[in-house]
Amino acid sequence: MLSKIKLCIVDDHEIFRKGLKLVFNKNADIDVVGEAGSGEEFLQLMDDVHFDVVLMDIKMNGIDGIETTEKALQKNPNLKVLVLSTFGEEEFLQQIINVGAKGFLLKNVDKQTLFNAIGLVYNNQNYFSPELIPFFTNKYINQNNFEEHDAELSKRELEVLTLIGEGLTNSEIAEKLFISIRTVDKHKNNLISKTGSKNVVSLLIYAIKNKIISLDL
Repeated sequence: MLSKIKLCIVDDHEIFRKGLKLVFNKNADIDVVGEAGSGEEFLQLMDDVHFDVVLMDIKMNGIDGIETTEKALQKNPNLKVLVLSTFGEEEFLQQIINVGAKGFLLKNVDKQTLFNAIGLVYNNQNYFSPELIPFFTNKYINQNNFEEHDAELSKRELEVLTLIGEGLTNSEIAEKLFISIRTVDKHKNNLISKTGSKNVVSLLIYAIKNKIISLDL
């Protein structure tokens, strides 16, 4: 039997934390083994409890999610941090990604997407809410430090890349192309590898810069 993903929820709104715990109680693969109402409380909790993944709020009383993430990863570099964000917090997202977070998702996310995102970051992949990706592509698309590449992409990889650019999730891409979610993951990983990208955001920047796709930013 595979072990459950040990999860911690860090958010200064108690009702929100309790609501998430109720959602996770119905998931057989995830076990909420801790919660914290502040960054300081979470960092202390880390001394006594092992976590695989943490859902991290950005704006909290005391130290914010960015500083908390940085300090947490210094204590445990293997910890996977998934940011809980709301619209209007885009300015902070690049900072928290820079200190080591594996991705971000909106707080109004549906439960299946939430479960999938946690599974992805647990397996050392990234997750970015499609609604927030245009912020990053728009922010960095005109930077001059981009190096052009000549990656040879298959027809299927181009199809997957186009659908990623349209903001479709892995399951939506799988349904549209009549392939499995695992195959979508494989194509996505191949795309990131072939283009020399670090994650989905840099992959989209690559695709736009090289005029493979275009987005309405």
